[in-house]
Order: sequence, then structure tokens, then C-alpha cells
Amino acid sequence: MHYGNIKKCDIADGEGVRTTLFVSGCTHRCPGCFQPETWAFDFGEPFTREVEDAVLESLAPPFVDGLTLLGGEPMEPANQAALADLAERVKRELPGKTIWCYTGDVYEDLVDPASPRRTDATDRLLACIDVLVDGPYVKDLHDITLRFRGSSNQRVIDLAATRAAGEVRLWEDDPQFATHTMA
Repeated sequence: MHYGNIKKCDIADGEGVRTTLFVSGCTHRCPGCFQPETWAFDFGEPFTREVEDAVLESLAPPFVDGLTLLGGEPMEPANQAALADLAERVKRELPGKTIWCYTGDVYEDLVDPASPRRTDATDRLLACIDVLVDGPYVKDLHDITLRFRGSSNQRVIDLAATRAAGEVRLWEDDPQFATHTMA
């Protein structure tokens, strides 16, 4: 797996202060994508054990809430095994940190045994993700008032609640932030 960028102290891609890993490779190629350079699987640098160590080190401070996986496409079959290993290590070594993942796939396809997007690592990766922002970016549905997503078709899914309920449960934002008012 390759990655294009790592942002430390990111506050745009998930709740709180986060380290954000932008992986390379995406076959969705959504029109209007904000990072088309990450579509190439060989874009950026190889994701090595040293890079993984640096990601975990960046997550260690108590003010950092967690890790966000973006792309490119984290759920590309070619990326899932490396990200499952990383996510399991985060959960094992830093259990208080949350993991968010942005994908152009929809959750139902990721859990469908017949889906070509599923690999041996899919369930391992999904088991570590706390919040999944799913669905392709749709330029015609772009809405700047939406928090943590770019277009209105995308969902912000609470995966723990979804697993417990056996059906999709959306993540609930703090009402003060969800309304874009400070009243």
C-alpha cells in the first residue's frame, strides 16, 4: 500500500483532533473528487512499518482523539489488509482512540459476502472502525453545510451501534454543531 499524505492535528475529518492518513488508490474516480492524484495506487510513498510507527506516535498525545482513514480509497481491496493491521494495532496499543473511515463504497456492499469489494481483511477492518462515512461523492449533491461529509447522499454511520442493532445506525453529532449555530 502507498499513502499520499499524513495530517497531524486535523480537525476537519472526524470528531476532535485526529491524525489523518490519506491512502493511495481509488477505482471509484468520483467526478469532483478533491484528491484525484490519490487515484493512482503508486501515488506517494510506501506505507512501511516506520510510517505506521510514526502514525501511532502521532496518536499518543491525550488531546488527539483518533485516526481517520481517507483516500484515495481505504476500502479498495488492495488497501484493506494493511489498514486492518494498522487499525488493529491502534485498538490494541491505544484503545481509547477512535477510528473514522471515509469510503466511496456503501456499508451494505462491504458486508455483502458476494461483493467484489470484500476481502479476507474486510471484517477485521470494519471491526476496528468506530465511524464510517460511506457513499460516493456526488458533485450535484455537494452541500457545504454538511458536517464530515461532502454530499448529501453520504452517511455518517456509527458502526458499534450498527453492529449491535443489526442494521445501519447513523452517528449522532452534538446538536450544537449539527445545526451550524452557536446559540
